[in-house]
Amino acid sequence: MRRKLLIALAVVTPLGFATKLAPGLEARWIRFYAGGALYEIFWVLAVLAFRPILSPGRVALGVLAATCALEVLQLWSTPLLDAIRATFLGRALIGSTFSWWDFPVYGLGCALALLLVRGMERPDGAEGRLRGDGSPGGPELS
Repeated sequence: MRRKLLIALAVVTPLGFATKLAPGLEARWIRFYAGGALYEIFWVLAVLAFRPILSPGRVALGVLAATCALEVLQLWSTPLLDAIRATFLGRALIGSTFSWWDFPVYGLGCALALLLVRGMERPDGAEGRLRGDGSPGGPELS
C-alpha cells in the first residue's frame, strides 16, 4: 500500500505545483480550486504514506480540519507570516488570501483523496493485516 501511496504522491505533487503556474483564461479556476483540491489530496496521501496504519477517513478529516484552520489563519498578517507568504513555496503551502469558497473545495479534495485511497486497497480489505502466524493476509480462518 505504501508503494501505491508514494506513486500517487509522485503524480499529485507536480500537478499541484503546476496549477500555481497555469496560464490562460481558466488559470484562476485552476490555481485556486483545482490546486486546492490537489493540496488536500497531497496531504492525505503524504500522511498515509508515512503512517499507513492510520484510518484513511480520520486522516482525511484531520487534513480537512488543519487546512481549514490554515485558511482562517490567512485572515491574519504578521511579519513572520508575510515573510513566508512572500515566497512561492510559502504561498503554495499556507496560502495568502482568505476565501470562503476554499472550504467546499477542501472538502471535495479530502473526499477525492479518500476515494483514491480506498481504490488502492485490496477488495477484501485485508491489505496490511497479519495472520496469527505473522504471515501477510486477512484474518486467520479456523
